[in-house]
Amino acid sequence: MIKGTVIKSTGNWYAVRRDDSLSVVNCRIIGKFRLDNLNVTNPVAVGDYVEFELEAEDNGMIKKIGKRKNYVARQSPHNRHDVHLLAANIDQVVLFATIIEPSVKLGFIDRFLLMTEPQDIPTVLVFNKCDIYDPEAMATFEVVRDIYEQIGYTVILTSTTQNIGLEDLTNILKNKTTLLSGQSGVGKSSAINAIQSQLELRTGDISDHSGKGQHTTTFAEMFPLDFGGYLIDTPGIKALTFNNLRKMDVAHNFREFFKLSDNCKFGGSCTHRNEPGCAVKNALETEEISPLRYGSYLQILEEVEDIKYWERHKEL
Repeated sequence: MIKGTVIKSTGNWYAVRRDDSLSVVNCRIIGKFRLDNLNVTNPVAVGDYVEFELEAEDNGMIKKIGKRKNYVARQSPHNRHDVHLLAANIDQVVLFATIIEPSVKLGFIDRFLLMTEPQDIPTVLVFNKCDIYDPEAMATFEVVRDIYEQIGYTVILTSTTQNIGLEDLTNILKNKTTLLSGQSGVGKSSAINAIQSQLELRTGDISDHSGKGQHTTTFAEMFPLDFGGYLIDTPGIKALTFNNLRKMDVAHNFREFFKLSDNCKFGGSCTHRNEPGCAVKNALETEEISPLRYGSYLQILEEVEDIKYWERHKEL
């Protein structure tokens, strides 16, 4: 069999770069697959190491998926009982956001981090379009930056029009395989085009009707970088829900909460809501943890519990 790496996923076909020749073969796969006992909408992800057999000169059949060192998966936007793989075998994630146009949503950032934290994947937060930030927006950025830097995330500020932060972004991407993501309209593709123009990633404008970004990337795809490394561009994400998580998955993957949970009266089983002797609630009162993060946590926890409740009672 021939070994290779998946560099593009279009739903039914996968572009695989051969290890032996670096040529690309379009492959398909037959059969149902599961991921951590969950159904997956796409059994193969960009970044996967696979083995395939040629069916013709330019297409093949994937026979084996290699062991993954990590992966990023979300609940399927089309079927809440399934998960969708975004990428596999990556070194880091760069999540793009912006304070305005569209407005920043800390809840979305916190939800996204719930996809990377369980896999221990380093995640960098890039706040783009800083050239249009007014003093109020810049003050908001500084508050947000402090929240995430204090719990260990790298945060950078960028502008493609004023060439701000692009050198920092280049250094972050250099010689690593990076998954790029973010909500539509935050300028992810424009920023990458500014540092690697030959990629010509599709860019889009903000919708005049909704004030939100419009999708431009259709499928996940891996691109080589001139200065070393690869990036995996993914479609913009509108919303994230977590039918695939349990409440303790949420509690254990807000990193600053988990760090404090050893000091909770009920340890790792504490949900940090109404339990006595909760170290997280104590830290909230002393402002050691962000009330904004805590608010996101409570909202996600409630959603997960509501989903599980209706799952248990759907046949009653």
